[in-house]
Amino acid sequence: MALTGQLYIGRTRRATSRTFHAADPARNASVEPAFSAASAADVQAACELAWKAFDSYRTLPAQRRAEFLDAIADNILGLGDELLQRAQLESGLPLARLTGERGRTISQLKLFASELRRGGWQTVTIDPALPTRAPLPRPDLRQRQIPLGPVAVFGASNFPLAFSVAGGDTASALAAGCPVIVKGHSAHPGTSELVASALIAAADACDMPDGVFSLLNGSGQEVGGALVAHPHIKAVGFTGSRNGGLALMQIAASRPEPIPVYAEMSSINPVLLLPNALQERAESLAQGFISSLTLGAGQFCTNPGLLLAIDGPALNQFIAAASAALSQTPAALMLTSGIHSAYRKGVDQLSAHDKVTTLAQGQPETSSNCGQPALFGVTASAVLADTNILQEVFGAASIIVRCGDEAQLREVLEHLEGQLTATLHLTDGDHELAQRLLPILERKAGRILANGWPTGVEVCHAMVHGGPFPATSDSRTTSVGTRAIERFLRPVCYQDIPDALLPAVLRADAQQHLPHRLDGVYHGE
Repeated sequence: MALTGQLYIGRTRRATSRTFHAADPARNASVEPAFSAASAADVQAACELAWKAFDSYRTLPAQRRAEFLDAIADNILGLGDELLQRAQLESGLPLARLTGERGRTISQLKLFASELRRGGWQTVTIDPALPTRAPLPRPDLRQRQIPLGPVAVFGASNFPLAFSVAGGDTASALAAGCPVIVKGHSAHPGTSELVASALIAAADACDMPDGVFSLLNGSGQEVGGALVAHPHIKAVGFTGSRNGGLALMQIAASRPEPIPVYAEMSSINPVLLLPNALQERAESLAQGFISSLTLGAGQFCTNPGLLLAIDGPALNQFIAAASAALSQTPAALMLTSGIHSAYRKGVDQLSAHDKVTTLAQGQPETSSNCGQPALFGVTASAVLADTNILQEVFGAASIIVRCGDEAQLREVLEHLEGQLTATLHLTDGDHELAQRLLPILERKAGRILANGWPTGVEVCHAMVHGGPFPATSDSRTTSVGTRAIERFLRPVCYQDIPDALLPAVLRADAQQHLPHRLDGVYHGE
């Protein structure tokens, strides 16, 4: 497919006079073609079209929306190597990684299609009328979930497929019945256009209403801010920096009608090396840690940016092994020059801090935009005196905190911000300590792991990819897994509505086909 650089406003392609180019991070050079930057008029047109499509799309049978998601997945796969090669050009990510990411993108689309067919997401709840109840009768009450409205989705830099145009936010919003307008990430506009073409082709084949999807490119402040401020937008999905997420939250909260922003922003994902585990397997833990830290140049939101352990010989052994492994690790290409610059700034600040020790660095940078891995050490006392030491550095950099005892370990944990993940490395002999720490970790993180590494997020029903602020803007939600659909739904109760006027899923003959709760009792799958 020849890239045009045009916007997608529903099914209409549109070029603008203002353009920009993608960049190849490996060569630090721009690549063709030029891509159109959306104007305020383009934002207005896309939002009006999405609003016009909303009622038509949301009232389609769930089976129709499921077929649409399946078709998107099939079309993305049908793009073949062209999609992977363009994504590699714009991101510098290896083809093997992108192949896996494409598989995840397809699987989560099909997972939501399957969820739509099951029907449980509608949370059908019925409390039948009790006309003879004393002292007052109960009316007939029926509840279901309906979609919020058009959703603005912001593509992420570090996942050009799985968290971008047809990624998890788009998949869950479309599944919920919400039209989607994607603000494409400026780092991979060609990849975005290819995926958008697959999505629009699926909309055509499945006879979806025009406006169910649009793709806009351009300045994050101008296009993204205008999208979030537009009255037809009813929710926002965002993955990116804390500053970016906070800016969108402020715009959304300042509207005459405030709307939810589901933002994944900042996390350093603490890893706790408990004493017995550290004593028994310091060397293997060090190898696993460095592998996780440097995976994908450390550009994962679940990267282990913080290790906590009680000081002693076993910790010294771990640090020596981790330092040796890191020193042999080559510098790795980062996604953009901006991300590389921010990484270098963060590493330099830690290196210059008088309470922080540089334990090890990877191989020197040999070309543009390559990030040199770094490992730092600090005492718990220093962290407690200056918690800014633990600010996220996006990339392959991590800090090991030496704690004097369990009390100090607990104190550091209490001072941490909200996190996406928290990890315990432990043996049976550590269970009592772990039991005492778990209540803190539950308050701090959305996912708690044992004897693993946080990089890698399974797309499934039980997954939580979220956490207390600033990991996400709303700790009650997840952006990965089937429960992600809940972000874009709200409950509506129907009281004494005649059966003929009820939504199909609430009518008398519908419950035998759907999971539901009847008079307090669950029925279904």
